[in-house]
Amino acid sequence: MLNESQVEAGKDIQQRTGKTFYFATRLLPERVRHATYVLYAFFRVADEVVDAEETAPPAQQRERLEHLRAEALGEVETDDPVLSAFAELRERYGIDPDDVNVFIDAMESDIEKDRYETYDELETYMDGSASAVGRMMTDVMRPDDPEAALPHATALGQAFQMSNFLRDVGEDVVERDRVYLPRTTLDRHGVDAEQILDLEFDERVADVMRDELRRTESLYRDGVAGIEYLPADCQFPVLLSAVLYADHHRSIRNLGYDTLTATPELSFGRKLTLLAKTAAYWAVWRDPVAVFKAVSVVPYPDDDDLDADFGPGSTRIGRSRRSGRVSGWLRSLNRWGSD
Repeated sequence: MLNESQVEAGKDIQQRTGKTFYFATRLLPERVRHATYVLYAFFRVADEVVDAEETAPPAQQRERLEHLRAEALGEVETDDPVLSAFAELRERYGIDPDDVNVFIDAMESDIEKDRYETYDELETYMDGSASAVGRMMTDVMRPDDPEAALPHATALGQAFQMSNFLRDVGEDVVERDRVYLPRTTLDRHGVDAEQILDLEFDERVADVMRDELRRTESLYRDGVAGIEYLPADCQFPVLLSAVLYADHHRSIRNLGYDTLTATPELSFGRKLTLLAKTAAYWAVWRDPVAVFKAVSVVPYPDDDDLDADFGPGSTRIGRSRRSGRVSGWLRSLNRWGSD
């Protein structure tokens, strides 16, 4: 059983380093919320080993990650509250050791790998760095039909990470000398990696961003389609997470796709607005896909009810007649939270 100090240690790490995810995590039922604090803390501890490249040589980083792997898998004793809590959690919920291994492998690849030739190559990296995270979260939620839920959790984990990559293009260059945009996408639009590294934005880079946003939005549609397989008390918080992360795309479009020279953020007011909108539609429909369509900025190309313009500033409240009970006050929320 997780003790209070283990939960608080994880909560503190998430509150400091993952504000958007923390915002939604607080709405999870306690049985999942406490476990999520521990999971997130473990992910951050491993990630920070890699981000310590200026203070630790690669061999030392690898050695630390391998020790983390052994601690997380319960192969060695640990006095670290985060690692001991994660090892306990892994055993209790039957978290697949393969997911722990591919996650640590992905962190190790970040030590030296800073370019990706194709999206398939990037997807392989994300299977460890993001999809494994989604699968571990699903294990903790304990859905009735995990086989149905897990493929969608994989897609949603990738969608979240791609949104982060697209939001942080310039930041990843400046702080880590990394480019997560696939070279094949860059080549298709006549952009080379040096242009990204030099933070030189132009319309060709905007085209690259448009392509990757479309790809990522397809992942959101796939991921959200599986929320219905999660326990009822977990569906709304996961849906809200998807709405919040996808809203970075609105910010990216509002910047004219230039995240080389600026890094968009969701204000607390914007998060509250999205929470209110999502809760209002959820109270009426209880349908993850219908609510996501109505509230998020992710387009559903085959839906005739969607607005044609998904450009800067678009908020796209769904136009179904069923939304009449909530649409009036949502218009005022749109004006208040359209930063």
